[in-house]
Amino acid sequence: MSKTIYGNTSGLKPSQIRKLERLYRRRLNPSQIFSHELAKEISSISQELNRQIGLLINRRGEIEFVIVGDHSRIVIPAMTRFRESTGRLRGLRLIHTHLSHEGLDQDDLLDLAFLRLDLVGAQMVKEDGFPGKIYLAHLLPSGEGGKHFGYLEPQFPWELKENFLELINSLEDELERLRPAKEVGDRKDRAILVSVTTRSRGEAQESLSELKELAESAGVTVLDSIIQRRQKIDPRYLMGKGKLSELIIRAMQLSANLLIFDQELTPSQMRSITEVTEMRVIDRTQLILDIFAQRAKSREGKIQVEMAQLRYLLPRLRSRDDAFSRLTGGIGGRGPGETKLEIDRRRIKDRIARLERELKNISSQRKLRRKRRQKEGLPVVAIVGYTNAGKTTLLNQLTGSNLFAEDKLFATLDPASRRVHLPGGTPAIFTDTVGFIRDLPKDLERAFRATLEELFEADLLLHLVDASNPYYEDQIAAVENIFEEMGLDHLPRLLVFNKIDLLAPEEVETLKRRYHAVTISALQRETLRPLLEKIEFLLIPKHSHKSLPQEETDTQIFVY
Repeated sequence: MSKTIYGNTSGLKPSQIRKLERLYRRRLNPSQIFSHELAKEISSISQELNRQIGLLINRRGEIEFVIVGDHSRIVIPAMTRFRESTGRLRGLRLIHTHLSHEGLDQDDLLDLAFLRLDLVGAQMVKEDGFPGKIYLAHLLPSGEGGKHFGYLEPQFPWELKENFLELINSLEDELERLRPAKEVGDRKDRAILVSVTTRSRGEAQESLSELKELAESAGVTVLDSIIQRRQKIDPRYLMGKGKLSELIIRAMQLSANLLIFDQELTPSQMRSITEVTEMRVIDRTQLILDIFAQRAKSREGKIQVEMAQLRYLLPRLRSRDDAFSRLTGGIGGRGPGETKLEIDRRRIKDRIARLERELKNISSQRKLRRKRRQKEGLPVVAIVGYTNAGKTTLLNQLTGSNLFAEDKLFATLDPASRRVHLPGGTPAIFTDTVGFIRDLPKDLERAFRATLEELFEADLLLHLVDASNPYYEDQIAAVENIFEEMGLDHLPRLLVFNKIDLLAPEEVETLKRRYHAVTISALQRETLRPLLEKIEFLLIPKHSHKSLPQEETDTQIFVY
């Protein structure tokens, strides 16, 4: 029974095809890297065809694939049967002929890395069709000094003495020894963070630091991070092939199972990177959506997150197989109806429309509550700011509430409104809103419009800033940009620096003078009275000191 000959077989004679098929009958001693007899046979065929010949050999010494290339290169076929864990080698070695030049080239090393091969070898072919020296390389487990490939001394095939199984077993043992230990029962994703940017390295590092916080907030174990600066982003892989090969090797060394890109990936980029790395690949937007899905508790929050996820998913749908493909049109060629892909898309669109209707109903209820507050002349103070600035902690301290707050990005998503009596007796509603973040995904921004409608009716925006964050200036700018994009820049704002307990007193004074801001620590009650007095001063010209009916009380009143 003949086996498949892969690659460029056009123009080959039947006798040449039979020669290639007979290669499948060859078998190596498992301890051999390659044999003199097999080197002579493929060199002779390669010279006759003037094409490269490649063999993929398993660890039992059996030839799994015979591949024909052209004069200068060879293309490896899909090897779905041999897909292995990212933490181990594939169990196949590639030996192929070189007709035009000596040594291993960049394509050989990329194949070694992308396919996680045991070994790659380039067998030189002399003009008379006899084998020359063979050049061999393997992956290095440690990658010390930035070196990812190890090379064996070039030799003639009959001079090879290296025990192949001992070499591979030692490589995999070293790989296992250097791999970070997993805790028993640890099911967390193990990720490498990737940033490919045309911006400065400092900006990329700042953004990557935030991505690490996001990943940890999502419960991901971050193993390493990689930054590549480029003049131009690669349209297919985002990064260069050389850097991508390093990423694959690093993932194998660390036994990572997830790649998180700081940049938003197009559907084709995500598909290409996934196919090459054989790992799960997500981008910053998808990570934020996952965090939101974990944290949303209210019906409204869950609807908004689901809508954002569906909008993100819609352009990324693709057909997995041709089982439901539409036949060609015309007489005798009418198709079976919609393809599975079209059905999936239609279902997603229907689901989005249904969720939008539900969200409109919730939005209508919010409007009624806002009208009631306006009728009673109750001022609204919206606490806004970058994620993890301490908004929920501040609301808890002001009202004596017990809303969930944690030192994580997007720890709370669902808005909460509580009543506070200001020092002069003026009652006001304080609303905690979802935190902002730079490069906020458009789908999320659109989905959370209903929640952020509260901001449009606010009498004062309390812009809370984490003063202890080294990038607080960039965070202020990011929030101000979002205000402008949403048309909120006309509303009065009060800048408030939080977490001053983490700063030196002179730093706090500098912030107050420079920004004409109020400084507080949401954990220290005594620092909040000046803030409340300032808020009352800003609100008094607009509102009288009305008291509210007791039945409107949402929670315990905390009076200063």
